[in-house]
Amino acid sequence: MRALAAERRTSVGVPVEGGAPLQKLVDVPRALVHEDVHRRGHAKAVARGHRVARVKFGRIVGAERSGDAALRISGVALAGIRLGKNDDVTGGGKRKRGAETGDPAADDEEIAAHLHRVLSYHPMEPVRVDVHAGSRTSTLWIGDELTDRAAALLDAHHVGAKRFVVSSPLVWRFHGAQLQRALGAAEPILLSDGERFKNLQSVSRIYETLIRAGADRGSAIIALGGGVVGDTAGFAAATFLRGIAIAHVPTTLLAQVDSSIGGKVGVNHALGKNLIGAFHQPEVVLIDPLLLRTLPRREFRSGLYEVVKYGMIASRDLFDRVARDTKAIFDRDPGVLVPMIVDSCRIKADVVSKDERESGLRRILNFGHTVGHALEAVTKYRRFLHGEAIAYGMLAAADLAVARGALAELERQALARLIAQLGPLPSITDLSIGEVMEAVHRDKKVVHGRLHFVIAIQIGATMTIDDVTDDELKAVLERLGFKP
Repeated sequence: MRALAAERRTSVGVPVEGGAPLQKLVDVPRALVHEDVHRRGHAKAVARGHRVARVKFGRIVGAERSGDAALRISGVALAGIRLGKNDDVTGGGKRKRGAETGDPAADDEEIAAHLHRVLSYHPMEPVRVDVHAGSRTSTLWIGDELTDRAAALLDAHHVGAKRFVVSSPLVWRFHGAQLQRALGAAEPILLSDGERFKNLQSVSRIYETLIRAGADRGSAIIALGGGVVGDTAGFAAATFLRGIAIAHVPTTLLAQVDSSIGGKVGVNHALGKNLIGAFHQPEVVLIDPLLLRTLPRREFRSGLYEVVKYGMIASRDLFDRVARDTKAIFDRDPGVLVPMIVDSCRIKADVVSKDERESGLRRILNFGHTVGHALEAVTKYRRFLHGEAIAYGMLAAADLAVARGALAELERQALARLIAQLGPLPSITDLSIGEVMEAVHRDKKVVHGRLHFVIAIQIGATMTIDDVTDDELKAVLERLGFKP
């Protein structure tokens, strides 16, 4: 280590082994901010001297031991951004060779590009988006490190003198300490995660805790988690004492761009998704993109399908950006990710402001959800993440639109291509058309016996129809690959 310092004439701070679990780096950044008296660049973890990138401030560049040329970016101190694409290293048994063409590990040029992107990013001021719903104006704050400012923001919006945090064990393990430091909150109410636990039993657990703790109408629930936690906690808030305040700190991409916004709260029934629910606008939503660092790739991708939905219903530019910047989005490049989140939130806020109760315009947000909700129900919420089911639902809606002559085939192909580009979806070939149709007819979008179905007419625009026949929908499902 010291030899490297002499060779590079640069300070070497705390070394980080390349194979160290990312979650173990959480407490490292403060120790890594180090400069020598000459204020030169730093190498924080090392391979051979000639392969070490020079970086400013306290960034971490990791490598496998034995001097392998194959480097990886393990994490970024200060900004705390996880760059997942280059989390690969030369594996065991290959440690004696250098990087080769096609290696998953990054070469010098790719690492330099990543470092330049991160180092040149300056966190922007938090963005405020107001949702002017009929029942209440709800405020969204979007920006890095908002979790640390939670208490001040909740106080500014007069959110509850007595606050109860609802989360899940996994989310609490990753983010609970940070929120507790910010709020000084008591022990949280932890709910099992997953759609199958979004039910009245979970709501009852929240009620019991609130009652035993003496919660009153001046109390508030703070939901820390994804869509399941937010929907369940929101429904408890809507119904406890006929309504107490709810605030959201969403930790998944899907929750940040969709489920935490707009006041739809509720739980599932064994016979259908979100059949028990209410409209209950949050006082405030704190959207902190840095919380997405711990999100697994599949969960992150699930949220991206909802972003694609926003592109399909309202913004060709957003659709095209997701297609063009897919790699940077998955790398969680803040310069790409944050504007994407902001634009998605603005689209939903605009729709909800014009139609809080889904009497007209808000139905466009259901694009892909008719078939999507049916898939979740028939698989008992165990096979699909919500966004994955919506991806199939969007494909079905686009196919139906083409069959009716409302959407150009090239537009349908663009949607199918982007969904495929984002990654694999769970199989549907064993699901029968009959059981999917049965679930569709139980969906809450059936009004007076007529199914309201949102279809695209072009990328960026939709229309709602209510005359879809069973034969039409069966034909669509068969073309998608469902079992006859």
